[in-house]
Amino acid sequence: MELEVNGKRRTLACRTAFEARGLLGSASDIVILNGFQIEKDCPLAEGDTLAVIPKGVMPGQEELESMMMARHTPAVHKKLKLGRVAIAGLGGLGSNIAVMLARIGVGQLLLVDFDIVEPSNLNRQSYYIRHLGMPKTLALESQLAEINPFVRVETRTVRVEAENVAALFAGYDILCEAFDKPEAKAMLVNTALEQLPGIRIVAASGLAGYASANAIRTARPLERLYLCGDLETGAAVGTGLMAPRVQVCAGHQANMILRLLTGTDEV
Repeated sequence: MELEVNGKRRTLACRTAFEARGLLGSASDIVILNGFQIEKDCPLAEGDTLAVIPKGVMPGQEELESMMMARHTPAVHKKLKLGRVAIAGLGGLGSNIAVMLARIGVGQLLLVDFDIVEPSNLNRQSYYIRHLGMPKTLALESQLAEINPFVRVETRTVRVEAENVAALFAGYDILCEAFDKPEAKAMLVNTALEQLPGIRIVAASGLAGYASANAIRTARPLERLYLCGDLETGAAVGTGLMAPRVQVCAGHQANMILRLLTGTDEV
């Protein structure tokens, strides 16, 4: 029977997934059949995709790509691999968005931030105590390498200004705005819309506090601008930025980026 096994076409003389595991590895290995980890033996069919991976071991690139392709379907995975996404601001939104995009296998990410990791970031941002004092770009780059080392990651440890927007983000398909301050958000969005005519922007507005997360949504106020959040709740005394709502909004932004990369431009 011809199967795709750990990213390569192979012919195996076996009828079930666990029989194949016995030929390829040991009884403790994880078996992933057509994108799903199985606990009970299953029959195999011609053309199935099978991964047999030892527990606690990072698979090679071909094996990982094969598993992700089975999860996403080949057509979707190929589109994600071609994606080029820039993230401006690596705080509560940007750091979590970057992690999600690395997990789904977006081909190239640009991480831009001028700041370092400090203790107040730990309440909502994707950093750990070991990252304190590090530039956010480098701290996040190291995390992404532990999630998916085959994603190409570029970093720019600079402050984004109107004067460098075009130079920083030219050549990227999507620009993700993930700043905290309204003035910085407006500057980036307005400058990018004016100076980068081909780029699409996924921005955020209104995600502070702990009001219902159901109010967070994705809108499309302009043809190339997508806006996620409740569009009104800003950070203030008694309404701080907290992990649950911040991550819900980050999920909206990451999902909209996923939709754009796969060819869906509607919210």
